[in-house]
Amino acid sequence: MPFISKIQRQSDYTLFSSATPIVIDNGASYFRIGWAGETQPRVVFRSIVQRPRHKATGEIVTIVGDHDPALMKYFDCSRTGPRSAFDSNVVYQFEMMEYILDFGFDRLGATGSEIDHPVLITECVCNPIQSRSKMAELLFETYGVPSIAFGVDAAFSYKYNQQHGVCNKDGLALCPGFNTTHVIPFVDGEPIYKGCCRTNVGGFHVTDYLKQLLSLKYPYHMARFTWEKVDDLKMEHCYIAPDYASEARLFQKKSKEAKEKTRCWQLPWVPPPREEPPSEEEIARKAAIRERQGQRLREMAEAKRSSRINELENELHGLEFLLKQLEQVEDSDIPSFLAETGYVSRQEIESARIKVTQSLRKAKGEPKSEQAETEKADSGINEKYSLINIPDDMLSPEQLVEKKKQLLLKSMSDGRQRMKQKRYEEELERERKQQLEEEKRLENPELYLEQLRAKYKDLSEKVDQRKRLKTNGDHSNGNNLSGGIGRGERLSAAQRERMRLLTTAAFDRGKGEDTFGAKDEDWQLYKLMSKDNDDGDEGPDEDDTELARISSKLQDLDPTFVPKPETGSSQPAEASRVRPLTKEDFQIVLGVERFRCPEILFNPNRIAVDQAGLDEMAGVSIRRLSCKDEELEKRLTNSILVTGGSSIFPGMIERLEAGIRMIRPCGSPIKVVRALDPIMDAWRGAAAYATIPQFHTQTFSRMDYFEKGEDWLRSYQLKYSL
Repeated sequence: MPFISKIQRQSDYTLFSSATPIVIDNGASYFRIGWAGETQPRVVFRSIVQRPRHKATGEIVTIVGDHDPALMKYFDCSRTGPRSAFDSNVVYQFEMMEYILDFGFDRLGATGSEIDHPVLITECVCNPIQSRSKMAELLFETYGVPSIAFGVDAAFSYKYNQQHGVCNKDGLALCPGFNTTHVIPFVDGEPIYKGCCRTNVGGFHVTDYLKQLLSLKYPYHMARFTWEKVDDLKMEHCYIAPDYASEARLFQKKSKEAKEKTRCWQLPWVPPPREEPPSEEEIARKAAIRERQGQRLREMAEAKRSSRINELENELHGLEFLLKQLEQVEDSDIPSFLAETGYVSRQEIESARIKVTQSLRKAKGEPKSEQAETEKADSGINEKYSLINIPDDMLSPEQLVEKKKQLLLKSMSDGRQRMKQKRYEEELERERKQQLEEEKRLENPELYLEQLRAKYKDLSEKVDQRKRLKTNGDHSNGNNLSGGIGRGERLSAAQRERMRLLTTAAFDRGKGEDTFGAKDEDWQLYKLMSKDNDDGDEGPDEDDTELARISSKLQDLDPTFVPKPETGSSQPAEASRVRPLTKEDFQIVLGVERFRCPEILFNPNRIAVDQAGLDEMAGVSIRRLSCKDEELEKRLTNSILVTGGSSIFPGMIERLEAGIRMIRPCGSPIKVVRALDPIMDAWRGAAAYATIPQFHTQTFSRMDYFEKGEDWLRSYQLKYSL
């Protein structure tokens, strides 16, 4: 089974005799394995397993513990993630545990399939018999271990520190670990398990709480908050506050002391390049390029215009020649002649010639000859609507119906012609204004820009004022603040007229006899008062159109111009603009989070865990002892050892001493000390215990396991004082 790891394999495995025990500290956070009698474990790695599939070969590989992140790009990790063998602090996934033991024995240097060394392995306090029996089955039947001994990690740490004079025979061991926190009382050097106390809060929860707080505070940097990085931040910056409430008030007031306690983590940030203004040579070069491009475009437009004029002239000559031929054709041969040309009638040919003539004049830029066009249009209209000018008494019933149709069609045609003429005049006026503006700009560009800015400012203020009046009315709401004060103060002209008519009609009905509706004119009020005729808005405003045109022109001419955001938008003006990112945007500030996260060790209810804190657990453990000996209680509180990975926070000893003093009688001796090495003392104590000559008496062999079975493990208990 292939492994991926940065840990080197040991090469001196064969130098140790088979009587030398292998010591394993099987923690929920880290797995440590080494030889008895040594001061440091040989192999240390995290107790996690990941089994991704190789992207190229499809082979499943096993990644145990820490790995090189650069290698993960070759594996598909989308279907699997890091898994632990522990539920809280109890081993329950023995498939993962087998991967961990395989990797640990492999890196220790074991070559064969069997391990011919006794094994001393740690477990949690009051480990369930099912977990212990499964671990024994795994070690005996899979690895062929000759004998096994189970011990509590906190007890080994206490005994190790007792040998070095840090604590006494009678005392308390407080062990805030990775997933749980334990308190174990010791009497005459032996742990009293019936007085133990456990809380399901540990270093894992502190790291997870810090990760949640930072993700909520900086959601745009959430990808940076990996578990490993947040755990490093926790170990480097977090501390225990002597008084949580006063420490929180200190940060709330933003005092000088709080600023000194604040830490800053700078993320990688590269300042954006500064854009220097272009030089005069660069401006001249770009202007020359634009001039050449403009000249090329003008030449292309002129060539296209010449080609279009030639096409129209050829088409016009062809239509005139066709009309001349049509004049020479006899009336009986006209239908066959027109069928060959593709036209239906002479009028259609005349209409096509008129359209081609207009297009040709437009292409040449010549003014339209209105008189000739009017005469030709009138002649065409007279031919098309021949029944309009004939009196009705001279027409048959069928012709009268046709005359009505011609009148309707003529009115619609006249309306389209008027609209077309109006649009043409507006287009001419627009071109004239644009030509005048272009002349002004070429004459004095700076003055032209200044006038455009002034006009833009006046128009924007006018539009904003109109929108404010439309939204809020002309009055205040009583607090000198603009706000919604009723629809009546922002009615349009049509709405105000309708309201006047309604008021007048209601007023008249109260005078004598109600005669409304007797006249036909009265019913016109319904049309005027109908809401369907109320448009609400009076159509698009000319000021808005002109403002948009000036804004577009300023953006083209002035690169420094920034248009104003629309009034009434849901976001403020500052939020609508994109602010460039600065160095401060990539800074992670750790303030109140430094002591807020470790506080859950003393107040687990902050993360919805309704259990006791560290200081309260010490009192609970003392009260669980059956003997009510005050002298024993004094000896226990006079030797309180704090060990475990979560006990290295600064301020832990002082906070524990103050908390325990509050629950003990006045004058009770209280001494709280930290272990020499809270992380490694458990393995060192186990390694020292395995070197004692009587160690083999505390183990049970593989023959005992096969003979007595798993039930014998229920009564198994290691003696720590030999």
